Amino acid sequence: MVRKNDERIVEFKCIRGGIGEAKAARILNDVDEMYGKGRLFNHMTLAPGNSVGYHVHEGDNEIYYILSGTGEYNDNGNICTISAGDVTICNDGEGHALLNNGSEPIELIALILY
Repeated sequence: MVRKNDERIVEFKCIRGGIGEAKAARILNDVDEMYGKGRLFNHMTLAPGNSVGYHVHEGDNEIYYILSGTGEYNDNGNICTISAGDVTICNDGEGHALLNNGSEPIELIALILY
C-alpha cells in the first residue's frame, strides 16, 4: 500500500484547548493499522504562537520526536525548551503541553500507544 501525502493531511483546531491550530499528516490512520497497539501516529506542524493545550493521558502514552523548530514543553508542570532531535515521553497518568514560542514552525512525529 502507498498512501499519498495529499490523502493524509488533517487540520486540528485548538488541540486539547491550545491556541490556534496544527496541521497533521497521518502516518497511520487508525487502531487497525496499528494492530490495536495505539491510536495516533502523525507528522505534525505547529506554527509559531500555536500550542497543544495541557492534558493528562489515561490508558495510553504519547511520544513526540521533534524534527525541527524550538518550543516550550510542559512536562507535568516542569517547563523546558525542546528543539530538533529531542524526544518527549508522557506516560499513562502524566500530563503535557507544547507551545511554539519560536519564530519557525515546530515539526514533530506524535505517537500514542496503549
